Amino acid sequence: MGMAGTTGTGSTTGVSGTTGAGSTGVAGTTGAGGSSTGVAGHGGTTGSARGGTTGTAGTTGTAGRGGTTGTAGTTGAAGRGGTTGTAGTTGRGGTTGTAGTTGTGGSTMVDCSATLPSGGTAHNSSNASGTAAGMNWTIWSNGSGGSITTFDVPAFKATWANSGDFLARLGLQWNSTKTYDQLGTVTAQFSEKKTGDGGGYSYIGIYGWSQNPCVEFYIVDDSYKTMPVNPGSTVNKGTVDIDGGTYILYTRNTTGTGGSKCGSSVTSWVQFYSVRRTARTCGQISISQHFAAWAAAGMTLGKMDQAQILIEVGGGTGSIDFPVASVTAQ
Repeated sequence: MGMAGTTGTGSTTGVSGTTGAGSTGVAGTTGAGGSSTGVAGHGGTTGSARGGTTGTAGTTGTAGRGGTTGTAGTTGAAGRGGTTGTAGTTGRGGTTGTAGTTGTGGSTMVDCSATLPSGGTAHNSSNASGTAAGMNWTIWSNGSGGSITTFDVPAFKATWANSGDFLARLGLQWNSTKTYDQLGTVTAQFSEKKTGDGGGYSYIGIYGWSQNPCVEFYIVDDSYKTMPVNPGSTVNKGTVDIDGGTYILYTRNTTGTGGSKCGSSVTSWVQFYSVRRTARTCGQISISQHFAAWAAAGMTLGKMDQAQILIEVGGGTGSIDFPVASVTAQ
């Protein structure tokens, strides 16, 4: 048999030895040395060689294993780049900012630090009226009277001394030609500083009348007394929130102390009240909203005569400045 030659390395086809006298042994199928473990090359099918000592085919060369098939490393986890960043919790931009509580005075800011203008015209009387700064003023008392000072701008000052029931006011006069909803939006802006006292009762706010039905009405934002005041003998009609405060609604039947604005034949009438629970000395009074709240509570107004910024006292000695006193209907 032919000599089996040196063991083939790495799947190089083993040389099948020097050809014996017989037929050359077939070197066998070439060992595949690829990545699969090479099949050990057979030293060829044993030739039926004649003559010569049967060559030992040598230890069958292991067709080089080409190394254990390299595992290309544990497949690298394709870098996770860190836990997928959640771009942070989506920024909410903060809770939507409430533009602050609407300032007292609603959307239009009132100058609460305003001071009374200089000069002015004083009117000393127990019953007088006129015009100033495009509005109407009135002074009335069933006692010793008092004084109202008006200016060329929407402002006024009032003083009194033991004058019984005393009223001073400045605002709009309509003479009972329209209902409140035909007037547009009626709004007041006020700022006040008071001194002294207001006797047995006092109302600071809005005052007016309607006819058919005859109604005397008040929106009370402040008083020389502790708020909320109650004129007595009232019927509670509920509450309403307007201009950042809660108002108590009342009706009250009265004969008044000086007659009505509804003619001499009317000797008794009804009063409507919106009384703010917490006093304030400056702000906007949304008068039309009070009219609508009264209507919703079954408190019916007639044709509108007037709506004016008011100081009313039941005696005492004192004064009040209104550096801002404006009523508009738009």
